[in-house]
Amino acid sequence: MDGKKKTQNTHLRSHKLGTNIKKELLRFIAEDIQNGDITSVLLPKNKITAKIISKENGILAGVKFAGDVFRLKGCNVKIIKKDGTKLKPNQIILQVSGNARTVLSCERTALNLLSRMSGIATHTNLLVSKIRKINRKTKLYSTRKTAPGLRFFDKEAVMIGGGHKHRMSLNEMVMIKDNHLMVSNSMEDIIKNARKRHKNVEVEAENQRDAVFAANSGATIVMLDNFSPAQIKKTITVLQKKKLRNKVKLEASGGINSKNIAAFAKTGVDMISVGSITNSVKGLDLSLEVIV
Repeated sequence: MDGKKKTQNTHLRSHKLGTNIKKELLRFIAEDIQNGDITSVLLPKNKITAKIISKENGILAGVKFAGDVFRLKGCNVKIIKKDGTKLKPNQIILQVSGNARTVLSCERTALNLLSRMSGIATHTNLLVSKIRKINRKTKLYSTRKTAPGLRFFDKEAVMIGGGHKHRMSLNEMVMIKDNHLMVSNSMEDIIKNARKRHKNVEVEAENQRDAVFAANSGATIVMLDNFSPAQIKKTITVLQKKKLRNKVKLEASGGINSKNIAAFAKTGVDMISVGSITNSVKGLDLSLEVIV
């Protein structure tokens, strides 16, 4: 295998968290083509060249995966813009050449994935920029509110946009939420039980009292769920007085968006998690155009 081909195929190997990227991309293609593209089969088998172009400003994410959609079906791909690039309208992102039927059969799958990932990266980048203007120590995190089957790609897009992934799956870190607390004997018991087995334990708190109790019981991360910025500041003051603030990371979550995220960053929390960056995606407007 030559060096170029080896580089192209490296990211198609199974991800350490269990995602077989090649298998997933082939599944996406098969979902669209099913038993055959009955429109493209009407075309002659001649070779064509096409380009994917941006139609609006945004952050590019997923170009290597979009390219692989075509490569896996025998096309040649030249990537023009790398992930993380700040796109402007009418910029060429990648160029693909191959059998006309194949290129057009893969068009929508490649565009859908690239558009979704770029939309996530674009919105993530917007929120990160607002946080950094206020507090460079506070980090933006995604949640598990992702489209089923797309979590790996959604989370990759968040990272490309400047955010962090948080948990990829339930086996990655203990996060004790409201329903866990409803079923357990007590918050203290479940935290102590978790700390016997795991280094990091996050607990969701719905009020100041629970936040302080969780920190005092051994939680390493306390999620301040649906707290207002004013409530967060008061909670931090109490934690400081009790000498608990430096023992835990604080995560703000719930109802946070581009309009109010700066106010949450000003509170001094360590983490801000926003589900909308992956569960309310506005895809970036992209297009594939045949040029030859």
